[in-house]
Amino acid sequence: MADKKQISVGKVADFPIGKFIIKDVDGREIGITQLKNGEFRAVRNVCPHKGAPICKGQICGTSLPSGVGELIYGRDGEVLACPWHGYEYDLLTGHELIQVGKPTKLLMYPTAVENGNVVVTL
Repeated sequence: MADKKQISVGKVADFPIGKFIIKDVDGREIGITQLKNGEFRAVRNVCPHKGAPICKGQICGTSLPSGVGELIYGRDGEVLACPWHGYEYDLLTGHELIQVGKPTKLLMYPTAVENGNVVVTL
């Protein structure tokens, strides 16, 4: 197995909350975002459903399970909606929120903050 590579992708201030900044990281197009809780996520910019540029989708919330006639919105800032088909992915785990057919999962990379810089591990 190849050694893991850590790459600095920018300063913390370069990544606004709730918006992906897409960077070429060692030949891979990766979107990096800061969540509302201050954590960072790095996502390969390819939707596992049909190959859309997933990081151009909206970071939002979703409808939560609720009773008849109710609509409860939650998880704001924790869900990534694909710009092509609207598939929703959990930015905390990478898992598809509602499984339609074969389950899909985002390709996510570990992130860390070191000396004010965001570091992605490939």
